[in-house]
Amino acid sequence: MEEVKGILRLTVNKGTNLAVRDRASGTSDPYVVATLDHQKTKTKVVKDDCNPIWNDVLTLAIKDPKEPIKLTVYDKDTFSEDDNLGTSNVDVNPYLECLEMRTDLNDLAIGTKLETVEPDEHNHLAEESFIVWNKDSITQDMILRLRNVETGEIEVQIEITLVKDPHLIV
Repeated sequence: MEEVKGILRLTVNKGTNLAVRDRASGTSDPYVVATLDHQKTKTKVVKDDCNPIWNDVLTLAIKDPKEPIKLTVYDKDTFSEDDNLGTSNVDVNPYLECLEMRTDLNDLAIGTKLETVEPDEHNHLAEESFIVWNKDSITQDMILRLRNVETGEIEVQIEITLVKDPHLIV
């Protein structure tokens, strides 16, 4: 069993300009699957909408900081395999580095920017965003550009809390 380093709460807010996969209606029925290590969780399906609002909170345990969070957007189909609407990755290392390098985080004001994260090959940010200190956790609001698809972005918030008991195992 692996030691849990932190708890990740991923709020999947909305999608923008997602690809059309249901040609008859000119829309898609999108949902998001979040994968981290061998854990998988997903949002609800939003029917007939290429600009869906999910506002779903997904929870995952961080065990290996080298593993990125993989987000895949799908179009729900009834009689065939669900269509892929794109993928996006988020590197969890910057969060853990912020939490581990600062032993005095509780002395900081809530809302303090800890680090600026630029788009690069390890994350699929549409623009730079900030890792911010909140009481007992860090958060980052971001817009992720979907890969391997003609169009689409998803807006998410990541919140990470370090596990208080380092001996907790899952």
